[in-house]
Amino acid sequence: MTTIIKNSILTAEIKNFGAELISLKTNQNREYIWEGNPDFWGKHSPILFPIVGTLKNNSFHHNGMEYHLSRHGFARDMEFELLEATENSAVFSIQSSEKTLKVYPFEFELQIIYTLNENNLSIAYKVINNGKSQMPFSIGAHPAFALPNQFENYSIAFEKEEPLEYYLLENDLISNKTKKLEVHDKKIPLTYELFENDALIFKTLQSNSLTILENENPILKVNFENFPSLGIWTKMNAPFLCIEPWFGYSDTNENSGNLLEKEGIQILEANEIFNSKFSIEIL
Repeated sequence: MTTIIKNSILTAEIKNFGAELISLKTNQNREYIWEGNPDFWGKHSPILFPIVGTLKNNSFHHNGMEYHLSRHGFARDMEFELLEATENSAVFSIQSSEKTLKVYPFEFELQIIYTLNENNLSIAYKVINNGKSQMPFSIGAHPAFALPNQFENYSIAFEKEEPLEYYLLENDLISNKTKKLEVHDKKIPLTYELFENDALIFKTLQSNSLTILENENPILKVNFENFPSLGIWTKMNAPFLCIEPWFGYSDTNENSGNLLEKEGIQILEANEIFNSKFSIEIL
């Protein structure tokens, strides 16, 4: 089942399964979201919760118990309830259950709110701690943007001048090794060689937005103010680019396994609510 929201400029389609954005089109019918061809990658824009990336040994411990969570968590593989829909907005929700408590022992509600406003799609996250103790979690976005022309015709532009140092992954975990991107006028030409070692992981950034340019023309901007971390990723020879604002990232090899001590983790107090949002702006 899918839900469609639209305005005079854009139409967005969201699957209830995973509350996943699967299409974002202009009224000229240009598609900006990756089609999800499984020959490359069968997703479009999954929600990463309650972890981002991979845990060391795919496990963590809490209150003397060990739990197992697969990469990026379980929200992307759950059926969301559609709480509310208007012509240009939709609210989706999942809640903790007997099944989730076996792998993540915290009572929660996660709401995903999609809102269209002119040429902008806002995607808001609302995490509610329904338990009586602190709740550690990460949450992040993983939208894949369709790049229909030659990959080398595209570049990305960061909002601010900054030293673009990223961390390398080793066996899906964050290593201590870093590299710096060559930046010219805040822009980086896209090549598949950039992603030979998987995603580019930025633990911190000064920029609050990233723009995709096609033949030097800006076509799309991802705005992610207040998100501390960012991933950029594609697969070899795939015609898409993922721009991924995150609260958290994969474990390091030094991680203790205690989720409350995990690098980049968010801690939500009992009965508290966490809110954040990012947006996709068509230029």
